[in-house]
Amino acid sequence: MPTSRFSNKLFHREPAWRSYRRVPRHSIPQSLRHWLLDQGSLTERLIAASGNRFHVQVLNQRWQLPRLSECRLLGLPSRHHALVREVILHGAGQPWVYARSVLPMATLTGRLRAMRQLDNRPLGALLFSDPTMERSPMEIACLTTDNTVVPTQLGELHHPLWGRRSVFQLDKKPLMVSEIFLPAFPGYKPDYGYGVEYQTKFENE
Repeated sequence: MPTSRFSNKLFHREPAWRSYRRVPRHSIPQSLRHWLLDQGSLTERLIAASGNRFHVQVLNQRWQLPRLSECRLLGLPSRHHALVREVILHGAGQPWVYARSVLPMATLTGRLRAMRQLDNRPLGALLFSDPTMERSPMEIACLTTDNTVVPTQLGELHHPLWGRRSVFQLDKKPLMVSEIFLPAFPGYKPDYGYGVEYQTKFENE
């Protein structure tokens, strides 16, 4: 079992997740802002942005201890195991998003037990098709070499990345999803225009 020192190490390497309302808008790349703040299905938007050239690569799915901030967000005891699922969402043949989901044991009961066997199906499609789904306000973070939580197999981090996370409720049972936009994601390009209709909405908040 991991020691408390290991947990502290995880804590210090975590990004500084904050409510999107507390992050200055000017600090977020304008072309990425609407992706971070949109409350709709990221899966659907990636499918559209990639011209339907989208697939999910599962990196890892196993029972383990969530990170400290994930436990706090979900209201879990610090030693409570959960099913942690890590995937890469590919668009147009490129790794666009690293997604990490934390599903507590108590959530994966009853009809939601089926989520234990997602394989390479996108979790987002399941969440947004569920009539009981509720979503918490978004938290966002900027990842650097000091606090990156992106798997090492994705290569070395050369510039800051942006990510978001939120808690979903299905049948009043919580699970957490975080999504980190990877360097190949076209939203980092200043001239990237997909989703302008969303951008205008959040510029005025």
